[in-house]
Amino acid sequence: MSVVKFGVFINTSTVHEAVEQAVSAESDGFFSASVNDHFYSPLGQAETPQVECFTTLTAMAMATSRIKLAPAVAAASFRSPPLLAKIMCSLDAVSNERAICGLGAGWQDKEYINHGYAFPPLKERLEQLDETIQILKAMNSQESPTYRGKYFQIKDAYNNPRPLRGHIPLMLGGSGTGLLKIAAREADILNIIPPTGNGKDFINDTVATVKFNMDVLKSRIALLHTMMRDIGRDPKEIELGGLALLGLSKDKSDPSLREMASHLGFPDYATAQGAPVTLLGTAEEARAELRKRIEETGVTYYIFVMANPESQEIFAKDVMPEFL
Repeated sequence: MSVVKFGVFINTSTVHEAVEQAVSAESDGFFSASVNDHFYSPLGQAETPQVECFTTLTAMAMATSRIKLAPAVAAASFRSPPLLAKIMCSLDAVSNERAICGLGAGWQDKEYINHGYAFPPLKERLEQLDETIQILKAMNSQESPTYRGKYFQIKDAYNNPRPLRGHIPLMLGGSGTGLLKIAAREADILNIIPPTGNGKDFINDTVATVKFNMDVLKSRIALLHTMMRDIGRDPKEIELGGLALLGLSKDKSDPSLREMASHLGFPDYATAQGAPVTLLGTAEEARAELRKRIEETGVTYYIFVMANPESQEIFAKDVMPEFL
């Protein structure tokens, strides 16, 4: 089983705020800091401020020295594959090899269309994601990178300097069967999240959030492992991760925790506490729940959306030390 890791998902309206939060997360001992990759914030309205992913990660890298930088996750189709390869390599260089290449197929149709991007069917977006990964691999390893696929082609796409470590860890985000098939072959990390087929992320899609319970999570992991074995790959080669809302309090009866559960659509607080997309309760409850999840699912890399600063403070002080 992989070493247990904890990351912070940063959602701010300015790059300066993101840098401050990354510095704070590093000071608290978190493994990674993440930002999303959108034109329209999935956590607000179309007009809500939304910083650009890689500019923000680069600024965070310059202000920190240890914490990993992980887009969660970048939409592969927002940038051409060669440009994305250059960006990832530059982030890895400026951060002294702290980049994690977080990628997904994209899902928020309105932001694609309104910004002049095509939004093809999921099958096509997954095929493009797969080809993007092949180009990234080629440009990270070949002296004269060349690739010809159905959607993308490169020839002599020199990428100097290439990553000194040769390979930037690939983290794919999603849980659909098509994505799992790619992950089984290519991923180093899988960030398992509820389906986004309704054009919403889990915080705004109560139906998908409630349906994505522990049994569903375990079934997706089992399918991934079956796919890996079918191609001769050891399931231990992929680190399992997930994105979750973290809400902690020193008061077990804190009504704000129940409000979070209700907002996400859960029928009761107990159900929310056992859901893979949340970690709610006191420090003691969080420690017990994490131990249970790690044992039952093998998920060891948790990226948290902080409900409030108190939640991060309690987690860093009273929960995280037990697992590090």
